[in-house]
Amino acid sequence: MRPALLLGVLALLLSVPGANGQTIRDMPPPPPVPKPKPTPTPKPPANEVLDVVKVTSNLVMVPVSVTDSAGQAVQGLRVNDFRLEEEGRQQEIAEIGDPEQVPLDIALLFDVSSSVSQKGFFAFQQEAAAAFLKQVMKPVDKAAIFTITDRATLVQPLASTEIAAAKMLTIPAATGPVPTAFYDTVSAAAKYLNENSPGRHRRVIVVLSDGDDNFSEQIKDLTIAEVRASQNGTQTPAAARVGLQARHRRAVLDVQQAVQKADATFYSVNPGGPSVRLNDISMRAELGMQSIADATGGTAFVPDSDKDLEAVFRQVAAELRGQYLLQYYANAEASPGQFRRIKVSVPTHSDARVRARQGYYPKQDRIESGRAKDDKKQVP
Repeated sequence: MRPALLLGVLALLLSVPGANGQTIRDMPPPPPVPKPKPTPTPKPPANEVLDVVKVTSNLVMVPVSVTDSAGQAVQGLRVNDFRLEEEGRQQEIAEIGDPEQVPLDIALLFDVSSSVSQKGFFAFQQEAAAAFLKQVMKPVDKAAIFTITDRATLVQPLASTEIAAAKMLTIPAATGPVPTAFYDTVSAAAKYLNENSPGRHRRVIVVLSDGDDNFSEQIKDLTIAEVRASQNGTQTPAAARVGLQARHRRAVLDVQQAVQKADATFYSVNPGGPSVRLNDISMRAELGMQSIADATGGTAFVPDSDKDLEAVFRQVAAELRGQYLLQYYANAEASPGQFRRIKVSVPTHSDARVRARQGYYPKQDRIESGRAKDDKKQVP
C-alpha cells in the first residue's frame, strides 16, 4: 500500500497549477549550477628574489707521492701516518682516496719548436708520449694535447686513450726555426683543464720540452723593448740581460700560479739530456720547470739519453697510479682567491721524501639556482 500512496502524492504534485497557471510538469528545468571560476595564480613581482642557493665545496684533495731514500714508492700508509697542515694549523684528514677510482684528466704538451725537433729523435718522442698515454690512462680517463710553437695550440681536446694517442703520432715536426711560447702554452693548458675538467677529477700537466721560452706574450714584448732600448743606447747589454732574467722569473711565477689555480700537478720531461747544464739559458729554463713542479707536487725529469725517455714516462705513470689522495675539509671562511699554504709530512717514516702541492686557491661560491633582484645585487 505504501508504493501506491507515494505514486498518488507524486501525481497530485504534478497536477497542481503554479501561480501563472502552469503545472510543475510544464515548467522549464532549473538552470545549471554555475561553476566557480578558478582563482588565477598571482605573478611574482619582477624584482622578487626566489630560491637563490649558493653552494660552497671546501673539500680539498691533495695527491701525495711518498718515496724512501732509494727512490722507491712507500706503500701501505694509512691516515694516521700523515700530518697535513694548512697555514701552519693541523687539519683532520677525512680519508685517503684510491687513485684508481678517481678519473684522471691529462694535458700533454708537446714541443715541436726547432729547439727540440732538431734533436734527431722527434718520432721517438712521439712514440714514447703515445705509449705513456696508453700505459697511464684508464677507460674513464681523458687526455688533451697541446703543441708548443710560437703560440699555444690545442690540437686535441679531452678524449679517450685511443684518440689522444693516435693524434699524438700525427703531429708534424718543425721544418725550420720556430719560436717557443712555452709559458703561454702551459698557462693555456692550465686554463683549459680548469674550465673543462670536473672538479673531483685529478688534473695533470705533462710537458715534453726543454722549457726555453722566447716568444710568449710577456717575454716577446719585453725582449723587443730591451733590444730597442739597447739600440738606442738607453740601456747597456748587461742591464738588458738582467732585466730579461727578472721577466723570466716573473713569468715562471705567473705560470706556477695558473697551474695551482687549476688544481693541477705539473710534470716535465726535458729531452735535452745532461747538456742542459752547459749554458745559462738552458739551465734557467730547466730550473723554471723544476720550480713549477715543486710547487704543484710534480717532478722535473732530465733523462740521461734518448734511451731513457721511455723509462721516465713509465716512472711518471707509476707515480700517478701510486699516489695517495689525501682529502680534508678546509676552513669555509677562507677568502676566494687567497692562496692557502699546505704542508704534508709522514712522521712515522722520518726518512721518507714527500711530494705534494704547496697550496691551493679556494674556489668562488657558485650559484646553482635562483632569480636576481636586479642586475647589481644577489641576495642569498
